[in-house]
Amino acid sequence: MPSLSLVLLAAGDSTRFSLPVRKQWLRIGAQPLWAFVADRFCRLHPFKEVIIAAHPDEVSHMAALSEHRVVPGGTSREVSLQSALRVATGEYVLVSDVARACVPDAVIHRVIEKMGEAPCVVPALRVVDTLSDGTRALDRDRLMRIQTPQLSHADTLREALKQLSGYTDESTLMAAYGQEVITVAGDERGAKLTFGDELAGCLAPPSPEALIGQGFDVHSFEPGKSMVLCGVAIDSPVGFKAHSDGDVALHALMDAILGAAGLGDIGELFPDSDAAYAGADSAVLLQQVCSRVHKLGFELRGVDITLMAQKPRLAPYKAAMRRRLATLLGLYAERINLKATTTERLGFIGREEGVAAMALANLGYYDWRRR
Repeated sequence: MPSLSLVLLAAGDSTRFSLPVRKQWLRIGAQPLWAFVADRFCRLHPFKEVIIAAHPDEVSHMAALSEHRVVPGGTSREVSLQSALRVATGEYVLVSDVARACVPDAVIHRVIEKMGEAPCVVPALRVVDTLSDGTRALDRDRLMRIQTPQLSHADTLREALKQLSGYTDESTLMAAYGQEVITVAGDERGAKLTFGDELAGCLAPPSPEALIGQGFDVHSFEPGKSMVLCGVAIDSPVGFKAHSDGDVALHALMDAILGAAGLGDIGELFPDSDAAYAGADSAVLLQQVCSRVHKLGFELRGVDITLMAQKPRLAPYKAAMRRRLATLLGLYAERINLKATTTERLGFIGREEGVAAMALANLGYYDWRRR
């Protein structure tokens, strides 16, 4: 049997998706959709290799979670496919959209069983409704709805991509390149996800488990700088010695959120060696962290922050801090707990040399059953 590489396309921004999560990061149990689909295909056939074309922002994270080859995709299917084909070594490639997560096993088997019979094999559905271009009815007997996975001779597909562009799938590209395309019976369940509820009929719901992350940060005082804590301006003759605005509370909180999501720390996302973050507003950075976490399939459920300061006195600011955090995080105020304490004049905090903060964040997987 010829060797077969599997290419999974998971690079989309999901801009037309009705949920606030990129499709590839919806959870099936605790697994992101792209990993679930990869495992499912691998149980059906001994592929020579599996290549996943990921969103450029997600390549390193996806690669850390996967045993498969992860390559950067692009803004179109064509660009993502070209990226995957550069590293594919199989004589044939089976290409599928991660967003078509419910395609039945039988359809996948039917496509693979035809390998070698033509340069391209695709699943297709007959058109049963009346179609019109606005002026006349179209001959539905000559029309088909093309689905994935699509199987192609790898070298022929590479050559076609060099010569032609602008095609939305392999079958139309290969046909335009003069290659034979044969079809097998598709299935309505192989439709691409548009709303989260398409998953409900064929896949397990997301795990209800709680994910906990912890963060800690400390900064010494620096005269002449403005002090900001929890995104609130503090009346103080000193601020924090830091590359950014030095908001230790938000820095600890960002690390807690990233930790719960398994996304490293703020030093990796916003390195202090990068001049772009000099004097950066930590509230803006926090919103970027939350956006990243949400796109990857998580939702923030609650936070608990402890501020450790001998000076300044923080009790008068706690209500404003809580309101500011609720706005930044998109949480109800009761999901935010804020504590302030001293160290009884012990250590560098007690000597009034700086402030420390500890934070806990509670995340869960976004439940796509809710719309």
